[in-house]
Amino acid sequence: MSPNAINPPVLVGTDGSAAATDAVRWAARDAARHGAPLHIVHAIDAPIDFGPGLGFTHIDYDAYRQSGAVITATAREAAAAAAAPIGEIDISTFVVEAPSIPVLRDRSADARLLVVGTHGYGAIRRGLLGSVSTSLARHAFCPVAVVPAAQDDAPVSAHGPVVVGVDGSASGAHALDIAFDEASRRGAPLLAVLTWSEFNRYTSRSDMQEEAETLLAETIAGYQEKYPDVRVSRLVAEARPAKCLLGTTALAQLLVVGSHGHGGFPGMTLGSVSQAVLHGADCPIIIARPPN
Repeated sequence: MSPNAINPPVLVGTDGSAAATDAVRWAARDAARHGAPLHIVHAIDAPIDFGPGLGFTHIDYDAYRQSGAVITATAREAAAAAAAPIGEIDISTFVVEAPSIPVLRDRSADARLLVVGTHGYGAIRRGLLGSVSTSLARHAFCPVAVVPAAQDDAPVSAHGPVVVGVDGSASGAHALDIAFDEASRRGAPLLAVLTWSEFNRYTSRSDMQEEAETLLAETIAGYQEKYPDVRVSRLVAEARPAKCLLGTTALAQLLVVGSHGHGGFPGMTLGSVSQAVLHGADCPIIIARPPN
């Protein structure tokens, strides 16, 4: 059995940008909380100018490798410093000559969590998630954390709750596993959110609210017994699930949702809720993809 099977690493990609460095620091702290190793990957995705009227341009991979070595060394320093207040972690760095998306996707098969950063866009940052983070949230073989870049005008709450979306599904149960574990390790409260709609239903609103409250209570009961240290709050409301969840993220330190993947291939697409919150959350978000 490989060491990774016993203690799988937290995997994070970096391109040396400020947004990627924020993701590296977040990943390092998460690795420290779980006593897991951290793997930092820089992929050399060299541009190729080739086509009609264009001659083949020789690519100086030595220069790319040297740049990658500097980027990963800097990322290692940032990770070690971020993890230090929590605990020392084992850090490995890799410079790989391949496009970033397939490299991180393939390595995610042996990881406990894949962490990627995304760039902020000020007032219009919603809906402008990078192609790497979007693709990996759809296709990775493990849960994916997307860490928004730090912004001067963005609220940051290190002491806010871990928020989790609940719907009674198997995917939702996996999200609860992650959310309670994260809340316990962070010493954070947990807010469990369940929404409902009367669309195509012939039950009174009061009855539907009661049914939803009962479902939420039954769903989280076992978790509260397993994690007695986690203080749990509940929010049950008639609302669109994505809008309700996004409304909690301004003061949350983490949002966890299920992937609800459906499509021609396993994990081909994200569900509408996870897709919406992925593009709109003000805090880090974990898409609770089940391990393959």
